[in-house]
Amino acid sequence: MTQPTPFRRVRGARPRLLDLFCCQGGAAKGYADAGFDVTGVDKDPQPRYPFRFVQADAIAFVLEHGAAFDFIHASPPCQHDTECQRLQGNHHPDLIAPTRTALETTGRPWVLENVGGAVPKLLAPVMLCGQMFALANYRHRFFETGGGFRLVQPGHPAHLVPQAKMGRPVPPGHYGQFVGNFSGVALARRVLGVPWMNRDGIRECIPPAYTRHIGGAALELLAAGRMGVAA
Repeated sequence: MTQPTPFRRVRGARPRLLDLFCCQGGAAKGYADAGFDVTGVDKDPQPRYPFRFVQADAIAFVLEHGAAFDFIHASPPCQHDTECQRLQGNHHPDLIAPTRTALETTGRPWVLENVGGAVPKLLAPVMLCGQMFALANYRHRFFETGGGFRLVQPGHPAHLVPQAKMGRPVPPGHYGQFVGNFSGVALARRVLGVPWMNRDGIRECIPPAYTRHIGGAALELLAAGRMGVAA
């Protein structure tokens, strides 16, 4: 159950984006840079989140309030489909299908993001990589779209720079993976563009460059009047 929350549009304001399962706000930063007014929702407190934040169950929140937003981004927890969690014998909920069902009830355009291990459950996802945005990192993330919104798959530059081993210090001439209990938080902040995050946030974040790209495409459609704008 979420607390009653007013979400009224102010004439002339930036389009409103709902950031579900927001964590520390990597996706949010990119959407804000693109031109959205962002509200994040997560079941856990997120004191590092740099925008408006509501602590609530993400699926319950979007079912209640999703139609009040112009665009919705959802990043349900990826641990269920992450190899290292399976190797450790950890069990996590699979929220991709319930999240999709909730998004489809809103009548709004949306993006559903997850990791490579979840690709069999995503519908025609677009893959984004750090090389597409001149980041010194690879970090593939996959984005299913819906509600009338579509993304074009960008070209994927070759991976020519070697990666450091998972969780290890980054040698000269290598890219870091920045997962697990990695060292080099300061480097990861610079490379991924998330200077406010700690190690926990960096491990799972979407680099803001990815969602700045997605947000730009969404705003083009909104400006063209080809998607409804929340009243």
